[in-house]
Amino acid sequence: MMQRRAQAGFTLIELLVVVALIAIATATVSLSLRDPAAAQLEREAERLSALFETARAESRAAGLSVTWQPVKQGDGSEDQFRFQGLPKTIQLPRRWLGQPVSVEIARANLIRLGPEPLIGAQQLRLSLGSQRLTLATDGLSPFEVKADDGS
Repeated sequence: MMQRRAQAGFTLIELLVVVALIAIATATVSLSLRDPAAAQLEREAERLSALFETARAESRAAGLSVTWQPVKQGDGSEDQFRFQGLPKTIQLPRRWLGQPVSVEIARANLIRLGPEPLIGAQQLRLSLGSQRLTLATDGLSPFEVKADDGS
């Protein structure tokens, strides 16, 4: 009879399974540690940037003056912000995805989106809780999200 050697150590499959489990656990923990307000604010800023670019394109195509303005609390409207000047056939969202976001527009009370291709440098600060982000354009390039500098 042949004697079988005693198995020593782990097989490659066993090691791969352990490494995969550690990777899944690490990913789960890192996602759960993320601040939900920061994640929501980033989503809102990216969405608003896309909405601005959509409104800019529609404004240029139709030759209409389009602006965006946050709605003040207590004015009796369910809207949280408005695009003004777009044709009635274009219906862009008027509410935030989650909790209402505070908006502070630098040196203005609205954002001009067109119809001119060069709209001038504009910047707005979005806040949710203690989180802050800045959405800005130089007037020619698209609006982009920037980390808030705290000023």
